[in-house]
Amino acid sequence: METFGQAYPATFEVDRAERIANWRPLVQWLLAIPHFLILYGLQLVARAAAVIGWFAILFTGKLPEGLANLLCLYIRYNNRASAYAGFLREEYPPFVYDTVAPEPGNYPPVRNGFAPELGERNRVTVGFRLILAIPQIIVVAVLAIAAIVVWVIALFAVLFTGRWPEGLRTFIVGYMRWVTRLEAYIGLLTDEYPPFRFD
Repeated sequence: METFGQAYPATFEVDRAERIANWRPLVQWLLAIPHFLILYGLQLVARAAAVIGWFAILFTGKLPEGLANLLCLYIRYNNRASAYAGFLREEYPPFVYDTVAPEPGNYPPVRNGFAPELGERNRVTVGFRLILAIPQIIVVAVLAIAAIVVWVIALFAVLFTGRWPEGLRTFIVGYMRWVTRLEAYIGLLTDEYPPFRFD
């Protein structure tokens, strides 16, 4: 089990699979399609919740807990579906929709932790959130290209060996952790700027 002592209010961890069946990289993305269809709907709802939360924070200085928990659900569901489709784990993720910030523990190999800031929010940084996030968005877009290349290389490695090469897996998990932090920041779960690092 990997653990990362992160101080950032959004965390992502995934247990290393000792072995992945060689055929899984070829079909897991297909098996994940139902999750991605649900995820599309959740994304639309989460984006609407973020807009409502933006106005709520600007006018009241507080993020409603229900909106925060909905955003946590979206990020958690996205990470579980992506970890499965990306053949980091073999266990099929459950169709559960816990609108809570703490990790509910119903998919133990993939864990997300959130500590949403609900009150005493910085209205200035919230008002300019998308502008402030531009450097992070650019870095994540470049990393996404590298992640696609790494996933393709890993596909062949797992097909032939049944194992993820350590460096490739570390990069992908780090990339997913970075995206989790950025989603939490853009989704207004925190005012703390995401660090420019994988760990």
